[in-house]
Amino acid sequence: MAQRVCIIGGGVIGLATAYALVRDGVEVTLVEARDSLGSETSFANGGQLSYRYVAPLADAGVPLQAIGWMLRGDSPLKLRPRLDPAQWRWMASFLGACRSSVNRTNAAHLLRLALFSQATLQAWREDDALDGFHWRRNGKLVTFRNTASFEHARHRLAAPQQQQVLSSADCARLDPALADAPFVGAIYTPDEEVGDCHGFCQQLAARLRASGRCEFRLGQAVTGIRQANGMVSAIELGDEVLPVEHLVIAAGHRSPLLTLPGVHLPLYPLKGYSLTVPIGAHHRAPDLSITDYDRKIVYARIGEQLRVAAMVDIVGFEPALDPKRLALIKRQARDTFANAGDYEQAIEWAGMRPATPSGVPLLGATAYRNLWLNLGHGALGFTLACGSAQLLSELIGQRRPSIDLQGFAPRVA
Repeated sequence: MAQRVCIIGGGVIGLATAYALVRDGVEVTLVEARDSLGSETSFANGGQLSYRYVAPLADAGVPLQAIGWMLRGDSPLKLRPRLDPAQWRWMASFLGACRSSVNRTNAAHLLRLALFSQATLQAWREDDALDGFHWRRNGKLVTFRNTASFEHARHRLAAPQQQQVLSSADCARLDPALADAPFVGAIYTPDEEVGDCHGFCQQLAARLRASGRCEFRLGQAVTGIRQANGMVSAIELGDEVLPVEHLVIAAGHRSPLLTLPGVHLPLYPLKGYSLTVPIGAHHRAPDLSITDYDRKIVYARIGEQLRVAAMVDIVGFEPALDPKRLALIKRQARDTFANAGDYEQAIEWAGMRPATPSGVPLLGATAYRNLWLNLGHGALGFTLACGSAQLLSELIGQRRPSIDLQGFAPRVA
């Protein structure tokens, strides 16, 4: 049994990993380059805990569809080719994964992990009374503007026993905020959930501090990893050398900067945007989580705010806000839910979602006996965080993992 584990990364993945390890009796040191926790990609994501809608982006037809998107001014996808070998390698691997058979296999892996993650979060909420992050089991509608896409979806339900096909009138009865929305129908999944990812991070951090088993090293960037004889021995924090017994890399899209010989991290950031819209007493925001399938926009009510999130921008490592992209999201949200909140007071945000070409995260052991990976969750970081963390704790503790880990093992370069 490991006595102490060092984790690089203080987002939802790193914090959940620390929490799972501490629950299992392990001492943890968590190192985060920023001065605060959960303040980058975990800060204002879509908020949906969408456990049954986890199919990877890579699928048959996506490349052709993407070309059509990029010719439109209101495209949910933006690609800016760069003189960056990492981008081209990632794109080539992504295109290689765009086959129906590969998509089905990877979707099955993700669904297995997602359902385990849902069960893990439920255990943490019930056994540890973990709350304070606006969690609700509010259900989710995947809504369709186009009859053809609706008909296609209703014949390919992700979980037929847990899902219902609804007409536009059914949707309005279920959630009155959809009465004037331009949808022809929807797929309803009652057991899907919602929460504030940043709030969740803060609750985990508070529990970790109270445990006495977790040391936080904030505002300290890892500048190097030392290794010898098939093991990592220490991390470098500038001039400081911190010895490690076990090391977990959970640093999101920056993880490839920490690469070691024999460890392949095929990650690239998929930039996404969100608006956090305040809801007043006179507004009528949807209570259910909504995924606007045809426009690729998600809506989630988090307390008295409506989170609106969208876009996949493959534009490199620049996290700056793009006013045109945010203006497009705001315009489309207003067009769909005109009275959902005060759009003029919306808080704008962009985050860099660390994605593998296949959409399946890298979870588990590496070529180094004491180096572990927990990264590459893309847009599903909040959804998969708890399950990924628990599995990694089981692996580090040399216990049998709770689910089959086929498909998640990091590849040796």
